[in-house]
Amino acid sequence: MNLRLCLVFLGGLLPGSSAMAQSETWVYVGTYDHGEAGGVYLARFDPAREKLEAVGAVGVCRNPSFLALHPNGQFLYAASEWGEPDGDHVVAFTIDPSDGSLTRLNRQSSGGKGPCHLVVDPSGQWVLVANYSSGAVATLRILEDGSLGSVGARIQHEGGSVNPDRQAGPHAHSVNLTPDASRAMVADLGLDKVMVYRFDSGNGSLVPHDPPWATVEPGAGPRHLAFSPSGGRVYLLNEMAASLTVFRYDAPTGGLDAVQTIDMQPDGYEGARSGAEVVAHPNGRFVYASNRGDHSIAIFEVDSQQGTLTSLGAVASGGRNPRNFVLDPSGRYLFAANQGSNNLVVFRVGDDGRLTRTSMEITVPRPVCVRFLVRN
Repeated sequence: MNLRLCLVFLGGLLPGSSAMAQSETWVYVGTYDHGEAGGVYLARFDPAREKLEAVGAVGVCRNPSFLALHPNGQFLYAASEWGEPDGDHVVAFTIDPSDGSLTRLNRQSSGGKGPCHLVVDPSGQWVLVANYSSGAVATLRILEDGSLGSVGARIQHEGGSVNPDRQAGPHAHSVNLTPDASRAMVADLGLDKVMVYRFDSGNGSLVPHDPPWATVEPGAGPRHLAFSPSGGRVYLLNEMAASLTVFRYDAPTGGLDAVQTIDMQPDGYEGARSGAEVVAHPNGRFVYASNRGDHSIAIFEVDSQQGTLTSLGAVASGGRNPRNFVLDPSGRYLFAANQGSNNLVVFRVGDDGRLTRTSMEITVPRPVCVRFLVRN
């Protein structure tokens, strides 16, 4: 299983607001750290002064490969990708409002092997987790004190696809909720499918939708996806092909209709292919994707009518093996975490969508996921 990285922001201010520009942000970084002395790390970001400052380890957890924040900003959840004999779990932490430090509440089984991605539903009642190694997706109840309770649902994927080395079985690589949180979409690298489930926040159930999936080209290897700000398009990153597939999403029916697949690498590229993350700009005009093959962030312009993509080129990620990355809520900065070179690099986003590297950079051991909590 490939190592993973993810970056996402949590904040209650509108993109581009002046208040956002003046707010300090706590940056939580998940790592492939066994947890004896680290696990989840913390940094502070001050956009007004363009300053990024590392704090250090704040939450002990073995291999917290993906993080998610509760909507109330008081709790953090980590996919602890450890394996035998300790097992794979989701770990719950409470956040100290004075300094951002984490206190462990409890842990629960992730419902499979190799948890690699998780989200908290907008109601704050459930964690949804994708398990790469076993190809299962599950929901875990969030109790009133933020700790994790029982499993609400667990679904085991079955089957495979054309690549015998990577696709001999299912590999659920991410789980995302639709904008109205009525459905969950699970990108399964092993099946070359995006599985679609009806999600009920009342009881945490997952029920296969009709139709139950959308397919991509055999061997593409779906990994992560992002919704357009309008909710009408889904941009799916295919890891193995290093391509993006654009789907038209029909909210009333839950249907996905593929309208385009575009290469993330330039014409004539012959090197390794390994895509990691896709992010849509909050203004709806640009989409970004990370390439681990050539250590770059690819930039795409969105057609305002069709939602299709046109390449604007790429920039070096500032390190090696960029995994997930994220745009801050204002859309002014892009944070790229490079797991292979142990650094987090910040880029400024231009009005034309292009990226310029800033002087903001910190060292973090093997960063694989980042969450930002905006402090008001």
